[in-house]
Amino acid sequence: MSKIKVGITHGDINGISYEIIIKAFSEPRLLNSFTPIIYGSPKVLSYYKKALNSNIITNTINSADEAKSKQISIINCNSEDIRVEIGKSTEMAGLASYQALEKATDDLKNNRIDVLVTAPINKNNIQAAGFNFPGHTEYLAKEFSNNEHLMILMNEVIKIGVVTGHIPIKDVSSTITKDLIINKINILNESLKNDFLISKPKIAVLSLNPHCGDNGVIGMEENEVIIPAIMQAKESGILAFGPYSADGFFGASEFKKFDAVLAMYHDQGLAPFKVIAFDDGVNFTAGLPIVRTSPAHGTAYEITGENVASCQSLRNALYTAVDIYNNRNEQYQLEKNAINLDDFKDLSEINKTDE
Repeated sequence: MSKIKVGITHGDINGISYEIIIKAFSEPRLLNSFTPIIYGSPKVLSYYKKALNSNIITNTINSADEAKSKQISIINCNSEDIRVEIGKSTEMAGLASYQALEKATDDLKNNRIDVLVTAPINKNNIQAAGFNFPGHTEYLAKEFSNNEHLMILMNEVIKIGVVTGHIPIKDVSSTITKDLIINKINILNESLKNDFLISKPKIAVLSLNPHCGDNGVIGMEENEVIIPAIMQAKESGILAFGPYSADGFFGASEFKKFDAVLAMYHDQGLAPFKVIAFDDGVNFTAGLPIVRTSPAHGTAYEITGENVASCQSLRNALYTAVDIYNNRNEQYQLEKNAINLDDFKDLSEINKTDE
């Protein structure tokens, strides 16, 4: 049985992406679990290997089909004129990150790789290359024609999804609707079951306003939108609870009682998450037909070139992508076997009738 092929996009070449990729694969045992294929620039990889005094062996290939087990492969997606400017946001870096993402996405569509792990991009400089999306999540949702997605930040102790993602804070209240919350609860619930094999997941839903709105004194969104959404989710059999006021919820570590948390907006979920899991967190896009993860941090220009970046978040993203891929296959086989069993039962009934 062939190993899972993991595509890894190099992200912003002036950030810490290559440092964490090189550090992660300095641990040989990663190659026992999957076959890595880096989408990026052999020239830039060589630059950072030399800067880090790394002796990892990489193999340049033309196609993902050429990737071999126990080897670190790289596909050149960029021009030989590419130039590294450590710690700087440049148009060249934006173009390079977009070219790698395009190639990897095409290979994912055509089953040349099995899962995708994306190193951090700069959401500003990549726009100059024609990337008209707030982030990876929205880009992949369009490429795979699926708007039913949810950003989940996770580590071993917590999983947090967000109802509204990369939008201005002034638009959050008007964007949140009962239907949107129900949609995100459904996606989260299905992901917990299919991607993490939790049979009866418990989901905590946060409030929007301080103190859950104090019965309308500080806002009506809880009474008019969030509570009705939770009630409807419960009626459909989902174990959804809340709303909980975010400060007390995280302050008292209430999140440990649940399989996942649904926050109303980006920073409400990500700020406490990064306090809990800054070095080892993973960003996972739930709801898509493909598996995509990334480290839960940015380009970190401020420490690029200093050889201090931790690769733990990337390493966890790699293992998480493989685990989710395997879990989905296991769930698919269980469902397939259940369907076959139902067919067998139907056939038995027909035979009884014939008798």
